[in-house]
Amino acid sequence: MGLSVITLGFVGDEIYGNFLLDVLEEEGVDVVGLCEDSEAAKDGINYETLLCWVLIDPLQRHGFCSRADFSNEPAFSWLHKLSGPVETAIQQSKILFCNGYAFDELLPVLIVSALFCAISAQSAVFFDPGPREGKTLFNGTPEQRSALEQFLKLSDVLLLLMFQAESLTGIKNPILAGRELIDKGVRVKWVVIKMGAKGSILITKSSISCAPAFLVNVVDTVGCGDSYTAAMAYGFLHNMLPMNTLTLANAVGAATATGSGAGRNVATMAKVLELLRRSNINEDYEFWSELIDTYPAIEEISLLSTTHVNGCGGRFVHVPLQTVISQLISKFESRHPNGAVCRERDEGVIEPTGVDLH
Repeated sequence: MGLSVITLGFVGDEIYGNFLLDVLEEEGVDVVGLCEDSEAAKDGINYETLLCWVLIDPLQRHGFCSRADFSNEPAFSWLHKLSGPVETAIQQSKILFCNGYAFDELLPVLIVSALFCAISAQSAVFFDPGPREGKTLFNGTPEQRSALEQFLKLSDVLLLLMFQAESLTGIKNPILAGRELIDKGVRVKWVVIKMGAKGSILITKSSISCAPAFLVNVVDTVGCGDSYTAAMAYGFLHNMLPMNTLTLANAVGAATATGSGAGRNVATMAKVLELLRRSNINEDYEFWSELIDTYPAIEEISLLSTTHVNGCGGRFVHVPLQTVISQLISKFESRHPNGAVCRERDEGVIEPTGVDLH
């Protein structure tokens, strides 16, 4: 989508690290290392690029496995503070994005210092706990739980799977859970609940937007979450309407699911535009109706819809799909003719997450 991105992390001086750096350079992604001292990158597994194996089952579901899953310490526990270039990069960015996998690599105190560096620079913070199996932030070390609590309160945007919202709040209904997280947050402006093939919900302090997912033939879901987040970041930076942002994110995530793997294989803008033009969504009105039956909301709940005209119907305000699609296509065709991407170097998105080799 043309955003300028910097990735923060540690990359070893070996074949995998050099390959990763070459790929990122080809893709126009800048890299800022967490370690300033080149002599600190000693020999040994603790100073090598962290490899992550992506496992995909016959149902196209995926999981991640790395040496961090078999250790009580983060992979790079020898890193204790942010380097000067990292602090500068964060201070010059508009968004700092962190997900739960960063805790596989870095000490909680280091990750929290990045959070406060962003806050002091008035950069927005996006946080996604990430799906964790077994060892999770929810039942991790006291330091991990403290860091999680701070991110939940001090982030601007929280991105959660439906089961994570329930785990964090004890509330099964995702709309109620999202509202709870906003009410308890200090800086939280958006809570985004991702529900896979059903769609997603964007909850703000004054609105609730629900958008069904796009129907696609899923090859695998690797990279869908990060692609989705990139679209949310774009909408946030450009002050797009909540429903437009949600629809764009659904389309970008779905387009990525039609390919194999992540990295350079994530969706292109041309693929996203093709999916938007097709306008084929999983419109399950019964599902959305049941979802709000237990929600005693006074404010309006907007639902992206193909079968209702603009206006109220039941407890929803129906937003015409074609209206949103037309606005998105018009916006991106004018910015990215023929699906090409022109980078906006003034819009930094900093991602202090781990290195995943797919």
